[in-house]
Order: sequence, then C-alpha cells, then structure tokens
Amino acid sequence: MKPFPKPNALIWLVLSLLVICLDQGSKAWVLARLPEYVAVPVVDGFWNWYRTYNTGAAFSFLSQAGGWQTWFFTILALGVCGLLGYWLSRTARNDWRQALPYSLVIGGALGNVVDRLIHGHVVDFIQWYWRDYYWPAFNLADAAIVTGAIGLVVFGLSAGGKPGKPPE
Repeated sequence: MKPFPKPNALIWLVLSLLVICLDQGSKAWVLARLPEYVAVPVVDGFWNWYRTYNTGAAFSFLSQAGGWQTWFFTILALGVCGLLGYWLSRTARNDWRQALPYSLVIGGALGNVVDRLIHGHVVDFIQWYWRDYYWPAFNLADAAIVTGAIGLVVFGLSAGGKPGKPPE
C-alpha cells in the first residue's frame, strides 16, 4: 500500500492571487485619482504618491530599449513564475519558509505582467526620498517581489547551509 503523498504548497497561490488583486486595485486607484508626475505628500520628507510609468524593469533597466523589452520581461516573468510554481508543487504545504517567498514573487511578477500586457508599461506610484535622494518609484507588485527575494535569501541561508536549494 502506497503512503498518501504529502500535501503540496500550491494552496499558497491564493496569496499570489491576493497580491495580484491588491496590486491591480491600488494601480486602478492611482490611474483614477493621482495626477501624472506630480508628487502628493504622504509623509513629508520621506514618502510621496507619485504616478509614473516604467517600460523597463527594476530601476528602469532597459526602459529606453524601443518596445521589445515589454515582451522580454513578460516572457521572463512567466518563465520564473512557472519555475516557482513547479517548486511550490514540490514543496510541503507547511513549509512556509519556501512557500511564502515563492508565492510573493509569483504574485508580484504576475501583477506587473498584467500592467505590461494592458498598458505596455508598469504603473509605479510609491516614491520614497530623503532630502535630495530619491528611490525609484515602485508599486505593490515590486514590494512583493523584493520581499519574496529577501525571504528566499534569508530563509535559504538559515536552512542548514543549503541556500537557494530548490525543493526535492
């Protein structure tokens, strides 16, 4: 008699869906309510709402590439999401140290893919700054991707010397 397979972590894709919904909802609000390229202070001296667009990737990488980058980043994101989804299917459901970061990255990546496919660019609106130093504007999808990536590194390093090892 075969033992029952351990439940996999694909249920964590519900978190990915939540990230996509929050990201797209916030961007719908931004597109309906915020003026383009005008800083709206949230916390004076630190945080503005600032509606802008990015046709590239992080820090506007390849933003002036002429349009092909939209498809490149879409295909790249879908490939990464497919790989992370596969790893989720091979991860134990209760292994939140792997499932949580994977699902955050998947949700964030797909949130930005939706933007690229609908608008041809990503809508950014969170601007942090200090004095004359401005961090590039970002969105909730970007925050989920960065949080997930940090989680992969932190939990990978604390996993008994097996950083970045995909599930078996």
